[in-house]
Amino acid sequence: MQPLFRALTGVLAAGALAAGVLAAGTSAPAVETKDVGSPVGNATSPDAIDWKPCAQDAAAECGTLRLPVDWTRPSGETFDLAVARRKATDPDRRVGVLVVNPGGPGDSGVDFAVRRATSHFSADTQAKFDIVGFDPRGVGGSQPVKCSTELLNRRPSAYPRNQAEFDQLAEYNRSLREDCRQHTGPVFDHADTLSVVRDMDSLRRSLGEKKINYFGHSYGTLIGQQYAEEYGDRIRAMALTANVDHSLGAREFITSSAATAEDSFHQFVKWCKSTSSCTLHGRDITAVWDGLLARADQGEIRDPENPDQTLTANDITLFAFKAFYGPDWNELATYLAKLDAQERQAPRLTGGGPPQPRTSQAARQQTTAEPFHAVFCQDWNLRPKNYRQYAALTEAEFQAAPHMRGTPRVHAAVAGCIGWPEKVNNPQHRLHITDAPKILMLHSLHDPANNYAWATNIHRQTRETTVLLPYEGAGHSVYGRSDCTRDAVDDYLAELNLPGPGSRCAPAAQK
Repeated sequence: MQPLFRALTGVLAAGALAAGVLAAGTSAPAVETKDVGSPVGNATSPDAIDWKPCAQDAAAECGTLRLPVDWTRPSGETFDLAVARRKATDPDRRVGVLVVNPGGPGDSGVDFAVRRATSHFSADTQAKFDIVGFDPRGVGGSQPVKCSTELLNRRPSAYPRNQAEFDQLAEYNRSLREDCRQHTGPVFDHADTLSVVRDMDSLRRSLGEKKINYFGHSYGTLIGQQYAEEYGDRIRAMALTANVDHSLGAREFITSSAATAEDSFHQFVKWCKSTSSCTLHGRDITAVWDGLLARADQGEIRDPENPDQTLTANDITLFAFKAFYGPDWNELATYLAKLDAQERQAPRLTGGGPPQPRTSQAARQQTTAEPFHAVFCQDWNLRPKNYRQYAALTEAEFQAAPHMRGTPRVHAAVAGCIGWPEKVNNPQHRLHITDAPKILMLHSLHDPANNYAWATNIHRQTRETTVLLPYEGAGHSVYGRSDCTRDAVDDYLAELNLPGPGSRCAPAAQK
């Protein structure tokens, strides 16, 4: 596995938001798809998937399913949904299909099924289920959202200082949105999760299954929640980890996100103080951290792997935030110690940014896959209308996370929707599940990205249909944390056995 330091340096240097914002993950290589535009013959009877061995691993099968771009016009334009499957390794014990989504928005279910499922799920779960992953519309091989690379590289700061800079950010977002729409096609306007849910039910029918089992992580839990609302009677079992609360308003969303990032910082400090192997053990870690951010504000911290570049405070907090996902506390401590050891030097002027390089027409036509905001901005109505509203949100965010200076994840997400149309395809609402079996939810108490309060709030909204199992440790992923978490999911999926009232999973030993 690539070290965290090397994996994130490029992201930090660019000051960009990672594609897997609500779930740490990687984008899959695009799967070749057919051109969109041909009508669907009968949207109620989807075609069978023409399975063939996957190019990356012949033990898995890959295929596509043609579906409507706009489910309100089922005979209109179409796109190809990319799908992958690993059949149950013990057919005699097969229970059914396990549809999976690893999160994002922007992570690839095809990549998960082909490359990651065998190391993620237990051998017993692999024996009993066909593991099926799909790329949500706009992602990976499913008509991916693409935008001009040159325009993406000109993204302005997500921290405007006045109304004029707020207006510039809004204008940039409008230009980028139109650019992405032109490069992507009509699926761009229908990349919301509710459309994905309808795609998933068509996938169920194409697989010939009356009921499916589903495993969703992070943003994949929103797919699961809304599938349970729309098609609850078509679920046999559903396990959701690191849950997303889709009922929150802008202030609640951004402050709760900041608070859980700050909590993860304090968990890191607590670990380092009590662990002799921590590089910063015996020092005032909080003072070291605050000092680094102050020096970064002055342009005094260089990127260790690219000394010609300086790191901003936001770069450093983003690195730490991603480290909390693991959590990779040892590597974070080593990284911070390396930055702190840099000799003090004259700061570099950073105001205004470098002049934009001239690019050829060919370079301007190059595109990059960028699905995040196409999904997020159609799922969340979080549109500050002016600088005053945005500044109030930012102030509340910073108050909730004074050491992390808010949350780089959600701050950049909200900033990217400024200037978008007010209409949202799939706006927030309280969950209303009436016809579904018991759903198992797992969530870390110290999740850096998705606040544990999100899980408890969802559970309150759906108390008759959900069971919440807390994991008392840190980190974003939950399933593989311990025998307790893994066995709870495996036993539920296979036998529909749920944890008893008051059950909890103790934290695993943290290195």
